[in-house]
Amino acid sequence: MGTTGGIKVFSGNANPELAGEICEHLGCELGSATADRFSDGEFNFQITENVRGADVFIVQPTCPPTDANLMELLVMLDAFCRSSAERVTAVIPYYGYARSDKKDRPRVPIAAKLVSNLISKAGAHRVLTMDLHAAQIQGFFDIPVDHLYAAPVMIGYYQANPMPNLTVVAPDTGGAERARAYAKRLNAELALCDKRREKANVAEVMNVVGDVRGRSCLIVDDMCDTGGSLTKVARALKEAGAERIHACFTHPVLSGCAVEKLERSDIEQVVTTNTIPLDWCQSEADHIKILSIAPLLAQAIKSIHEETSVSSLFV
Repeated sequence: MGTTGGIKVFSGNANPELAGEICEHLGCELGSATADRFSDGEFNFQITENVRGADVFIVQPTCPPTDANLMELLVMLDAFCRSSAERVTAVIPYYGYARSDKKDRPRVPIAAKLVSNLISKAGAHRVLTMDLHAAQIQGFFDIPVDHLYAAPVMIGYYQANPMPNLTVVAPDTGGAERARAYAKRLNAELALCDKRREKANVAEVMNVVGDVRGRSCLIVDDMCDTGGSLTKVARALKEAGAERIHACFTHPVLSGCAVEKLERSDIEQVVTTNTIPLDWCQSEADHIKILSIAPLLAQAIKSIHEETSVSSLFV
């Protein structure tokens, strides 16, 4: 055993429904705490049960409102450390600021590294996360990171609901490895979109690499924010002769008018997960299918607690 105490799962305000579902799969009650705010907006948190010597897991994706949810996570980590929990794991299904993982322009921060420092300093002993925007973010932490993938959940769905003449499509060259893994498991062909911007303020040109004419296409990505790139890829596939277009991504950020863009696009169905609650975007399209990653996270939490391997969850 990693700790002498039992598993205790707590949640902030970011995604309490997911935390509750994880507890159902673990066969335990959600930890008792108050998580509200003072009138000036400051986060007011208090643990209302004994956690001394416990193995604590805090479920808190740092999704929009990102800064508020991140601050909640930091305050909760501090509270559990000061309450003598034996080990505290930050369960962050969606890791905010992950896109700021390098200096790709002059005089910009590497916010993903800053956030990792904050989480470590606040007292986390380890991190459990899913489908990081860049896998090397694991190296920003000086504490253990268990990096899960939603691929088993997504692939299981498409194995149960197969598409004929399937081609898996990477929306950009950076996503080729992820798309190749899906294509291998689904016995599908592989294609990718090469996005180029000829000059500033001119729309990018989408070139489809691979034959998609008359085929069913599945665009695979880690997240969807504004929906702009995803809908442009779908349009390029349609113009290249694709018959049907579906899309799947792990994190439904869906900011601004993203849902409306997806509804108006050439994409028949979108499959995503509940790493981020969709209710905050105040709209859910009929053609969006939400798969739960709670069983996967629950199994990972159980494995971490029992100090057993989590590698079996990657297949």
